[in-house]
Amino acid sequence: MSLEARDISFSYVPGRPILHDVNLVVDPGERVALTAPSGRGKTTLCRVLSGYLRPDAGTVLVDGIELSRARAARSGVPVKRTRGARAARDGVPAARAQGACDRVLAAPGSRGSRLRGPRPVQLIWQHPEQAFDPLLRLGRSLAEGVPQRAAARAGGSNGARGLGAARSAAAHSAAARLDAVRETGLLERFGIREAWLDRFPHELSGGELMRFCIVRALIAEPRYLVCDEMTAMLDAVTQAELWREVVAIASDRSMGIVLVSHSPALVDRVATRLFRLI
Repeated sequence: MSLEARDISFSYVPGRPILHDVNLVVDPGERVALTAPSGRGKTTLCRVLSGYLRPDAGTVLVDGIELSRARAARSGVPVKRTRGARAARDGVPAARAQGACDRVLAAPGSRGSRLRGPRPVQLIWQHPEQAFDPLLRLGRSLAEGVPQRAAARAGGSNGARGLGAARSAAAHSAAARLDAVRETGLLERFGIREAWLDRFPHELSGGELMRFCIVRALIAEPRYLVCDEMTAMLDAVTQAELWREVVAIASDRSMGIVLVSHSPALVDRVATRLFRLI
């Protein structure tokens, strides 16, 4: 049981690899800090580990299963990736992918034509303003990241009927997913006010948006969380507040964390070990 990068190589320019034969194992409950000078591939490795970049060579495994297949394995049904899931693997804009539950096609003979599986490795970006669709209210963005089973528990099984059933069913589904977010208690833990759910991203500060980023990642119930300079743009008090909650939740869930930070004090306090990129 681990998040494993096995012989990972990656280059943006052919013949000039930024990652070469990288091997890393992160066990459940570990908090591993990546260390290296700027420009040596820390962010690139974060994106490879979470499936936003496909390595030129090597494999990422989640508890022994190839990352690209791990979401299907969580649902218990063999599946094939759709174009949307492949795009998320290869690197799509964060506003359409981070914290989302990608749709995948069910294998022939299985029940249901489609499934939604949450990413088992969630990535939290440094710039929260880039992680949300500017045209969606933040409550809707959170609702999109809720796993199907959690929405079903919150909303029950009764669908909308009668005139306007399709529109009512869609509204019911969105409301059920948002109720599922509320039931987790994460909004309160990260200081998200109810009024903020009806606002657009540009109406909140960077610190407020980062709280949404963290909650959206956590409601997907990931096995591993990748935090790339998650709180670099925030003041020291807010950094400490957010990391305290993230570490507590990771401990409760036995969730592994990979983190990048240029703050030695933060790394000393949060990380259980260091991994140096050579």
